[in-house]
Amino acid sequence: MGRKVTVASCTLNQWALDFEGNLSRILQSIQEAKEMGALYRTGPELEICGYSCEDHFHEPDTFLHSWQVLAELLKSPTCKDMLIDVGMPVQHRNVSYNCRVAFLNKKILLIRPKMMLCEDGNYRESRWFSGWTKERQVEDYYLPRMLTTITNQTTVPIGDAVISTKDTCIGFEICEELWNPQSRHIALGLDGVEIISNGSGSYMELRKAYVTVDLVKSATFKSGGAYLFSNLRGCDGQRIYFNGCSCVALNGQIISRGLQFALVDVEVVVATIDLEDIRSYRTQIRSRSHLAASNPPFPRIAVDFALSDDDDAFLTTSPPIDWKYLTPEEEIELGTPQDGAVISIRPADAMGARQAGRLASARLV
Repeated sequence: MGRKVTVASCTLNQWALDFEGNLSRILQSIQEAKEMGALYRTGPELEICGYSCEDHFHEPDTFLHSWQVLAELLKSPTCKDMLIDVGMPVQHRNVSYNCRVAFLNKKILLIRPKMMLCEDGNYRESRWFSGWTKERQVEDYYLPRMLTTITNQTTVPIGDAVISTKDTCIGFEICEELWNPQSRHIALGLDGVEIISNGSGSYMELRKAYVTVDLVKSATFKSGGAYLFSNLRGCDGQRIYFNGCSCVALNGQIISRGLQFALVDVEVVVATIDLEDIRSYRTQIRSRSHLAASNPPFPRIAVDFALSDDDDAFLTTSPPIDWKYLTPEEEIELGTPQDGAVISIRPADAMGARQAGRLASARLV
C-alpha cells in the first residue's frame, strides 16, 4: 500500500472578471503541478472569477461565466488523472455561496461552500455571499445542463463534507475559517482528515506573514496532519494587494513555501508527505485520540482514486524548512511599487515605518 503523496498549492495573479485569463493561469498551474509529480492541486479563493468582483457577484453572468470556465477545466486533458479543487461562486436555492469545487476525471465530487465569512478590515463578504450553516450536512445541487453534458451528472453533493480516496481523506477550509476561533480544521482533524486545503484571498498588511504562517503551523501542530494554504497575489481590481505566501505545513512545521512578492503570475509549490508521519504523530497525542473517538463524523464522498503509488519506496519526503520573514521596510519596498496597490498598515507598524523613512511608499487604508 502506498503511503507517500505529492500535493501542490498554487499562488495565482488573477483578475476580476478576466475569465479567459484566469482560466489560462489555472490550467498553467495544474500543468506545472502535474509535471512536478503532484496528484492533488488546490488554488486560491474565487480563482475562477477573481476575488474582487464586488457587486458583480449580484449579476447572474458572473455565475454563468464561472460555470463555463469550470466546463473548460473539466474537458481539458491537462486535468486528467488529477484531483483538483478550484474556487468559484455558486448559487444554490437562490443563495450565493463562495465555494470550492472538487473534481476528478470529468466528475464533480463536491461543492464545498464557505461557512465563515470575513467582515473585518477591507472585507465585506456578506454583502455578496451567505455562509453555509448546515454543519456536517450535504444536499443535492442540480448542475447546469452545460455541465451535465460533460459529467453525465444531474446532481452533485453540496455542503460540509470531505473526500475519501483509497489512501487518505481530504477536507477544506476557505480563508476566514483558518482565522476564526472555531476553525473547521479542528473538527476535520479529529475526524481523521489527513490533508486540509485552504483557498484564500488574504491581502497584504505589514507583518501579516507572521500571523498567517503561525496559524498554518498551529492548524497542524495540535492535531497533526497536512495543511495546504493557497493565496492570491497582486491587485485583481481593488485597491488592495494580495499577500502570496502559499505554503504546505505538516505536523506543525512548514515543509514548502512560495514567495510573498514576485512578478510571476503563476507559482506552484509542491510537497511530498508520508501519510504514516501524520498517523504516528496523531496517535502519540492521547488527548487528541480521546476527543477523536467521540467526534461527530463528516459526510464522506468516496472516490476510486489514490494520491499515492505502491512503488514509492524511493520517493523523498519534504523536510521542514525555516521561514525567512521580510522586515516591514522590505515589505513596503517590495510590495507597493509593482502596481501601486494599497497595503494596510496597522497603527503599531506605522511608527516603525515612519522611523525608517519608508512610509511614503505606502498609502494608509
